Amino acid sequence: MKLKALQTREIVKRKSQFLKKLAIFACLAALVSAGIFFAWRLIDSKINNGNSFINLKSKWKVYDYQGVYDISSAILYKSPFNTKARTYNGYASFFLAVSQSDVVQSLSYIDESINSLRIALQGARFGAVAQIEYMLGKAYFYKDLHSSYYYYADLAIDYLLKAKKHGYKADDIPELLGLSYASLGMTMESISAFTEALLVRESDILLLSIAEQYHNVGQDNAAEQYLFRISQECKDEQIILKSHLLMGNIYLEREQFDDAEKEFNFILEKNENSADAYYGLGVIYESRGEAAKARAEWRKALRIQNNHPLALKKMSEYK
Repeated sequence: MKLKALQTREIVKRKSQFLKKLAIFACLAALVSAGIFFAWRLIDSKINNGNSFINLKSKWKVYDYQGVYDISSAILYKSPFNTKARTYNGYASFFLAVSQSDVVQSLSYIDESINSLRIALQGARFGAVAQIEYMLGKAYFYKDLHSSYYYYADLAIDYLLKAKKHGYKADDIPELLGLSYASLGMTMESISAFTEALLVRESDILLLSIAEQYHNVGQDNAAEQYLFRISQECKDEQIILKSHLLMGNIYLEREQFDDAEKEFNFILEKNENSADAYYGLGVIYESRGEAAKARAEWRKALRIQNNHPLALKKMSEYK
């Protein structure tokens, strides 16, 4: 009987120990599960709140530049020199800039883009350097395009050439270089870049730009060839009118006044608010000794553009 009682107590003791271990294990499992749950909630909260590169990349993939800008700005608030966040912030700021109708707001985004990209360039991996240089070149080009007091075309050229040197390829690089060279008065470099751009993608605006640059260096025969190509195929009325204006000015310089008159009248039939066309007609009347008619045309030019420099100069000569 004693032996049986001892065996019973031993069984009860073992069951009690097992139940204690089971309870401890259950508590530990519950704690681990709770930890995993709260960790997942924390990660999910950060992702959904936008403070993660996972969400940043997902916004980038769907071209949500405002979302990319907001997320990268939040990351940079805590880590100002995070290269990846700086890069995304620079790219997003650029695309937000070009989508703005307000010039002041647009330039504010451009300044932020340039600042972020310049910082990102210092810590970028070699494989990312060329693309950042390309975007910096575009940002400076855009800033130059909309700036009234300072010039940034030289910086646009500098970064675009660096991007090309480092192997970055983009169809718009030659055209951007051509326009930047033109704004600096570097005519032959501009012609060379525009000609390269034509090999990538021919467009009427490129043809007109090349014609303008050839005219600037007195190579009007070459300019005429490009203007002729525009006249054959162009559908854009603004480009057509600009090409006729350039042709009219070429005829003026050659003193082919009848041909010039046809060009200026063609423009005014399409656009009666062309100050340059009225100015050109005034020069033609002046060449024929019809001073009263000439002054009348220059006055028309000044009514449209009160600071037209050539018309102002002509009017001052007849006081």
